[in-house]
Amino acid sequence: MKILIFGATGMVGQGVLRECLLAPDVERVVAIGRNPTGQQHARLRDLVHKDMYDYSAIEPQLQGFDACFFCLGVSSVGMKEPAYKRISYDLTLAAATVLARLNPGMTFTYVTGAGTDSSERGTSMWARVKGATENALLRLPFKAAYMFRPGMIQPLHGVRSKTPLYDAAIFVLKPVLGLAYRWWPNKVTTTEKVGRAMLAVARNGAPKVLLDPADINALG
Repeated sequence: MKILIFGATGMVGQGVLRECLLAPDVERVVAIGRNPTGQQHARLRDLVHKDMYDYSAIEPQLQGFDACFFCLGVSSVGMKEPAYKRISYDLTLAAATVLARLNPGMTFTYVTGAGTDSSERGTSMWARVKGATENALLRLPFKAAYMFRPGMIQPLHGVRSKTPLYDAAIFVLKPVLGLAYRWWPNKVTTTEKVGRAMLAVARNGAPKVLLDPADINALG
């Protein structure tokens, strides 16, 4: 498979990239972002692109992919809805619309979050925006699209969050997270499980398009 990853420097993206590079059936991985991943691997290529809302200049480099793992996102803490929508909805759809046109046989996987509001009418701003993003992605003419809704994610294998507050919280809770994963597998997943589950849906699909932590753990 040829895989395109958005957000490969974030916590989830780091874990997904690791699993892609370990998978023997992944022929090539292209990590697209404003900054390089800083990793070196024979099957990895960094595609540095500063304007994540306009891909017209690099369209030829976005063709020929079997799957896209979209792990790019920001916390809604302290953000007003227009600014959060600009990043979570507009940026995601800018990329996905181009990819659907260039790669009609692509499987597109998007990381959202537990509690996402598919009705788009709830009281939680972030959940409405994520729900609208999911719904718009599912309308695009991909071969298949899957929405990953993880809850708490335990980072493994040296993966770190770029959000200082989240990274600090994970450091403090590290002894608890391992136990939580064992005790509440329907609520907690890991970066390893997320990456392996994404590869699983790219290979064989999944029985439903909205995948919660239990679904992710079962696939990974």
